[in-house]
Amino acid sequence: MLSDARCPARVWSIWHLRLGRGFWFTEHDMRTLLKVSFALLVAGLLTSSASAQVRIATVDLSKLFDGYWKTKQAEAALKDRVAELEKEAKAMGEDLKKGNEEYQKLLMSANDQAVSSDEREKRKKNAETKLKELKELQEALGQFERQARTTLDEQRLRLRNNLLGDIKLALNSKAKSAGYALVLDTSAESVKNTPVVLYSSGDNDLTDAVLQQINATAPADALKPAEKPTESKKGEKK
Repeated sequence: MLSDARCPARVWSIWHLRLGRGFWFTEHDMRTLLKVSFALLVAGLLTSSASAQVRIATVDLSKLFDGYWKTKQAEAALKDRVAELEKEAKAMGEDLKKGNEEYQKLLMSANDQAVSSDEREKRKKNAETKLKELKELQEALGQFERQARTTLDEQRLRLRNNLLGDIKLALNSKAKSAGYALVLDTSAESVKNTPVVLYSSGDNDLTDAVLQQINATAPADALKPAEKPTESKKGEKK
């Protein structure tokens, strides 16, 4: 008997998209970024030990990433792709569910004692053929799920790298022009979910300046906040 674990709702809900920094940056990404940040910090301090003072700036990478107008475009592109995959997976799940119902009917008819043994044998073979088709469909669905996850991961990584590239380019320009040797991310957290930067006065924070630069070429409607659905006024007289 074919398991009903792959009902349509179970199938296509696996791609529920959780956007925001938690989606764009996986735990592995954050570990890597953290290691790189510490490596750059140590290298910067060591190589400039002869200097009287190391100029350090800060930036809120999370704010930059979420506030960048192209991030919203990337999120929309991912949502569209997820919707396409969900629709296709749901259709396959419906076919699987329908085929399973047909198989159950064939199986019951194969045990019908009111018909001849030859007829029961014929129906049994039909049921076996149907079961084989269902197993192939279930295997195809599993392959589709795996490929869909890979496709989404690849698209997410490609879009994220493009966004980070733009942010880093603007950040490097601002930092170099102001004479900063090091820039720390105040939104970064350690692997134990504790802040990496424990204190910052905010005097040398470049977040707003960088955000203004990367959004300078944004279309007129790109930075508009999403409209909230209107609610009926409370206490309104009927």
